[in-house]
Amino acid sequence: MPDPCKTGPTESVRRTTAAVLGDLRAVDGALYAAVAATSTPALDRALRRLSRAADHSKISLAVAVALALVPGRPRGAALAGTGSVALASMLANLVGKRVVHRRRPGREQAVAARYVPMPESASFPSGHTASATAFATAVGVVLPPAAIPLGALAVAVGYSRVHTGVHYPGDVLAGAVLGFAAAAASLSAGHVPLRRLTG
Repeated sequence: MPDPCKTGPTESVRRTTAAVLGDLRAVDGALYAAVAATSTPALDRALRRLSRAADHSKISLAVAVALALVPGRPRGAALAGTGSVALASMLANLVGKRVVHRRRPGREQAVAARYVPMPESASFPSGHTASATAFATAVGVVLPPAAIPLGALAVAVGYSRVHTGVHYPGDVLAGAVLGFAAAAASLSAGHVPLRRLTG
């Protein structure tokens, strides 16, 4: 006789969820493979350098130092951005990566001009993207003229992680969502009105 625990609505939801996640992983892998297989010699070295420059949030912290030298709103933006980076990095590396444990992609197709050292941590989510997005979001809220250039930089950093073969696109997307959430939480804790996030 069938076990009702294995044939009820809960089991149906579990199977549907597993099927959807399987499809999403397949799409994620196909996107990664397409990027890896596409020849882009004009971009390879630049994106490799960008990916390395973003290690340990060096780009964001350099921008924060420059902003901190200017009194008033730029200095406040530097503080907000730095706090958001700290929170995003903690959530990505101490929570996300330890909970999900996704393996890094294989890089058999990667060309030498794209090569960066493969991190030893888990792949999901992208910490580089989380930190860059958190910084761009927080600074952009406090200092709106910086929103577009820093946002574009965050997008470029995220893509560079896929281009150099150390993350799947899904890792980058999750990192961006995490970075935005970290900025929102950090700004809220600092009493910056969250309505600015939506205009």
